[in-house]
Amino acid sequence: MKIQECMSKDVTVCAPDDTIRDVARKMLECDCGVMPIGENDRLVGVVTDRDIAIRAVAEGKGPDTPARSVMSAEVLYCYEDEDLQEVSDNLATLKIRRMPVVNRDKRLVGIVSLGEIARQDGNSGEAAFREVSKPGGPHRQA
Repeated sequence: MKIQECMSKDVTVCAPDDTIRDVARKMLECDCGVMPIGENDRLVGVVTDRDIAIRAVAEGKGPDTPARSVMSAEVLYCYEDEDLQEVSDNLATLKIRRMPVVNRDKRLVGIVSLGEIARQDGNSGEAAFREVSKPGGPHRQA
């Protein structure tokens, strides 16, 4: 199965100069925990609810802080035509729960979560959940 068969295709994108208040409001409207950040038709970062809590609130930044100051600029993504198992393994290795999905022109076409993978393939999702839940990993909030 390919990722394009289980990803969420209706993805909202914010701009780097949008405030974290605007990003949080869009997360509330979309009922999501991650917001892709795009500029000039390209994905330039992502902001998670955790980024807002750790990189903004914990650091004393106000709601008018631009998203670019709290976003993760290292965008980890997968391609829409990749196999579900390959992406699941990648999520587990990277210890992340969600990942933007791009086409081969690197244009954002969706987002995939471990939950969506687990609904399609319980074995892949279960193994990835176990790995993601282990302490540690390559990404830190600082």
